[in-house]
This record gives sequence, structure tokens and C-alpha cells, in this order.
Amino acid sequence: MRANRVGANHSTGVVAVSVSGNGGSRSGGGQATEAETRCGQGWPCLRQFAVFMENRVGRLHDLMRLFEGRDIRVVALSIANSVDCAFVRLMVSDADRAREALTNSKFPFSETDMLGVELPDGPQPFVQICLALLQAEVNVQYTYPLLFSRDGRGAIALYVDDMDLAQQVLEAKGVNLITESDLLDADDFAG
Repeated sequence: MRANRVGANHSTGVVAVSVSGNGGSRSGGGQATEAETRCGQGWPCLRQFAVFMENRVGRLHDLMRLFEGRDIRVVALSIANSVDCAFVRLMVSDADRAREALTNSKFPFSETDMLGVELPDGPQPFVQICLALLQAEVNVQYTYPLLFSRDGRGAIALYVDDMDLAQQVLEAKGVNLITESDLLDADDFAG
């Protein structure tokens, strides 16, 4: 399930909706009304951008320059390529600015919601996460590491078949989830 983010203030997670009325006789009277989105409920709606590009020398450099030239930090990167094309999955520190940069570029892209999961303390953090999801029968489609660290613990991005259930299960097990606002805090970046 994907949260509608058009017109959302991502720092607060609130969407301003303007309701127009005829002469004030309708409810709303043309004034802005605030309605909370899933992001406003604390849902860890990290955005993944999937970029399609031709597989040729210099294209990845062009893509990285698109973000880093605007002080948008790439916090996750995964590349799948073939002879002719490449499919780049990435996450950045500022999804709104990245979306604007990609929209103004010649790179075709799509967006997906993912869970950001801080690795728990202990000798088997991946087993702990996978066991919690297995017990809830949540299927992990894919995962990759985030260049993010808090209190010496790393993090991963997860794409699962039931985001709401995965969130509930992981939080119930005491696993910290990472929100987009966490990615904006430069002190939390690894490296």
C-alpha cells in the first residue's frame, strides 16, 4: 500500500487540503483542513527510487552527480544490470529534492515505499528480524544495507509484501524503525 504524498509536508506528515464551497454554505468553506497521512502516524515511509538507464560508461556517474551535486546524500544503492540496461535502486537523505531532480532529468524512475530497520543489538540481528517476519508470515521481497548508523548499529532497507503488518511485528519485538526524518539528521550517517 502506498501513501499519497502529493501536497504533503513531509517534515510533519500532514497534508493540507483546500475545500472549495459555494458561498460558505458547504462544510469547509474554502479553508485549508489538515488531514494526517500514514507518514504523520510515524509510519517509516522511506522512499526508494528505481532508476532505469542504459548500461554504458559514465551513466552511473551522471546519476550520482545529479544527487550529490545538489547536496542530496545517497544512503543506499543497489544495481542490477544486463548487457544493454541497468536498474538502479537507491535511497537518499531528502526524497522530495531527489524526486524534483529526477523529474527534471532524463532518467526514467519510479518510487516505492520501504521499511528502514535498525539492526538490533545481539549476536544475530538478521536472524532476529527474519524470525519476527517469518512468525507473522511476512515475505521479504528484497533488502539492502543503508549507509546509516545510530549508536554503533547499522540499518537495512526492507521491501516486504505487507508493510503495515511488518511494521507492527517489528515494533512489537522492540526493533527500531527508521523514518525519513532520521535520514535527514547528518549526525546519524555512517562513514
